[in-house]
Amino acid sequence: MTGERILVVDDEPRLVRLINEILRATGYNVICTGNGERALELVPVEQPNLILLDLVLPGNLDGYEICRRVREYSSVPVIMITARAREADLLRGFEVGADDYITKPFSAKELLARVRAVLRRSQDQQAKEETQVTCGALHVNLLQRRVFLRDNEVRLTATEYELLRQLVLHRERIVPQQDLLAAVWGPEYRNDTDYLRAYIRYLRRKLEDDPANPKRIVTVSGMGYMLTCGDEPVEAIPPAPSALPT
Repeated sequence: MTGERILVVDDEPRLVRLINEILRATGYNVICTGNGERALELVPVEQPNLILLDLVLPGNLDGYEICRRVREYSSVPVIMITARAREADLLRGFEVGADDYITKPFSAKELLARVRAVLRRSQDQQAKEETQVTCGALHVNLLQRRVFLRDNEVRLTATEYELLRQLVLHRERIVPQQDLLAAVWGPEYRNDTDYLRAYIRYLRRKLEDDPANPKRIVTVSGMGYMLTCGDEPVEAIPPAPSALPT
């Protein structure tokens, strides 16, 4: 699945540009930084699906320490980028929580193969761990692809269900419009916001008590959509100058 958010932490501008171009051309969303402290700030804010982390960085934080700190609160997969392929270095990386290594220099083919493999393992593990989700009055059985609202089953089309599944997996987080379009319809639909707005309306008709005043599937002005698990709409995020239509 494309549309995943990847954080690239590396201080070599040419390499970062290359990785950025390869990943974006394949449909991934990419955030880049060459600073370890900044990387630690970005992880909880951006909530990436994967981190590409250089082993050697300027300053006091190297890739080992960044990975160790991230592992204190997140299971996001990490691929270490390194010019060193010694066994001791690899073992140390795995000990602090790295999921894989890629050794410089590497080809676009190898990079994409490792990224896809690690993301696939992460998604498979998440699916095994999380087969049923309760979000307020909404209950979704991800294994059986069944949706219930206050114990009443709601019938959804395949596309409606896939859109809801994306919101469920990222509940209480803003999901950008482009990410939803890429995940549900494919990367070639990233700019077709009319598709998304139409299906958001369909979902609200089936899942909201008052579709005109949605409290579960919330529009976050100028950003995207969020599935909230409380009974009240999110008020903590100020509206942007141009709001998305509901």
